[in-house]
Amino acid sequence: MDYLDDKDMQLLRLLQKNAKLTVKELAGEVNLSTSPVFERVKRLEQEGFIKRYAAVLDPDKLNRGFTVFCQIKLKIHDRSVGYDFVKEIMEIEEVAECYNISGDFDFLLKVQVRDMKHYQDFVFNTLGSVDSIGSTHSTFVMAEVKNTHGLTI
Repeated sequence: MDYLDDKDMQLLRLLQKNAKLTVKELAGEVNLSTSPVFERVKRLEQEGFIKRYAAVLDPDKLNRGFTVFCQIKLKIHDRSVGYDFVKEIMEIEEVAECYNISGDFDFLLKVQVRDMKHYQDFVFNTLGSVDSIGSTHSTFVMAEVKNTHGLTI
């Protein structure tokens, strides 16, 4: 981050809040003309500071408002078992996020489904078909208190 100046950081903050801002709007916010802002944003994208642009969807409106954090313990700790688990998890649409973690469990999944019945079906039929899973522990979200969908920079 040594070569990001204050203008780059301002652009990143602005785009993180609203990726639909035009180059002209960004330029007005950072007090530069449009050409250098366009070049800066292009460089930030090419160098991987901006990974992608996305719309933040409302899970309730899309009938996926029931969020569960599911901790997974693998049957055995073996490279091929871990690889197979990750490959299978990547294909499951209800899994919004997956993290390899330390501690008593190996992975943490953020699962978004319609309701408890949908989650029960998901655990029995979808996770139940993943051979590498030894055990699971589910924590049900009662309310989302904070989710910035971004980094504090």
